[in-house]
Amino acid sequence: MINVAILSFWHVHAKDYTRDATEHPDTQVVALWDEDAERGRKEAAERGFKFYENLDELLAQPDIQGVVVVTPTNVHRDVIIAAAKAGKHIFTEKVVATTLHECNEILAAIEETDVKLTVSLPRLNEYYTRAVQDILNQGLLGDVTLVRTRLSHNGAIPSERAANGWLPERFFNREQCGGGAMIDLGCHPMYLARLFLGLPESISANYGYVTGKEVEDNAVSVLRYANGALAVVEAGFVNAFSPFVIEVHGTEGSLLYSTHDNKLLVRSTKQGPDVKEWQVQTELPESSPIAFAQWVSHIQNGTTADENIQLALDLTRLMEASNRSSQSGAAFKLSDLA
Repeated sequence: MINVAILSFWHVHAKDYTRDATEHPDTQVVALWDEDAERGRKEAAERGFKFYENLDELLAQPDIQGVVVVTPTNVHRDVIIAAAKAGKHIFTEKVVATTLHECNEILAAIEETDVKLTVSLPRLNEYYTRAVQDILNQGLLGDVTLVRTRLSHNGAIPSERAANGWLPERFFNREQCGGGAMIDLGCHPMYLARLFLGLPESISANYGYVTGKEVEDNAVSVLRYANGALAVVEAGFVNAFSPFVIEVHGTEGSLLYSTHDNKLLVRSTKQGPDVKEWQVQTELPESSPIAFAQWVSHIQNGTTADENIQLALDLTRLMEASNRSSQSGAAFKLSDLA
């Protein structure tokens, strides 16, 4: 049995990861630390976990093998490095850090201590992502020229139940979050665009502030590639019914997926002259195990989440470039982050 500590209930997904750790047959949650001691004591008491007010004291416990990091993003670097130096395996909410420099510092500490790291990038494991990869690997779309990915909700829209929207107020804190809709929701379409097309040469980002928050609530980043391909990544906190969308277009065909009907459609010249309509894909792969389960497997088998970590590193690279492009009002070259 792997004993796990939850590090903070700052993030809205802390309860989800706590559930994952509780339900997994090979892990159990035994402790909790929170930078907000009052919140931490409350959550620990409700769940029967031991609460530690001092992070170093928790990390010094020899019977704790792993930690789940759900702290404010701006303290990821210090918390993850401290956990790595204490020999604790680490599962963390995205993004690993808001800058490439801090992300590299974290990964260097992980490599030095040989603990197992996995980053929560959940849509990598979904059946539709695996299906898109299969279609691309078959070459049905020819050379990919455009990827469009979108994820949005209405978390910043005022209502009778929540005057500032249903997202916690702390999710609009630029210092803690490193941004708004793009670095939160936009992470998911961003790492999918990276998966399908690779790293771009540059990014042009435009952020909107519909509700007047400190951080953006409406965002678009355009990724430009050396071969002329483009990717459009969209995110927002101000849309009531916007579905999650993946579009991939190429010289020989296109594919469409949307949660408005949960159908994956493909049309390709390579399907033959008799195919004149969009084809609904019915033979779809199973989803991969969730990221938490993959982390446990890496701990048990002594393996490393190489692809996951590389995509997480690239995600930070892309997010930093998007933020810097939005701030400057011009395209930002990824090579300038080196």
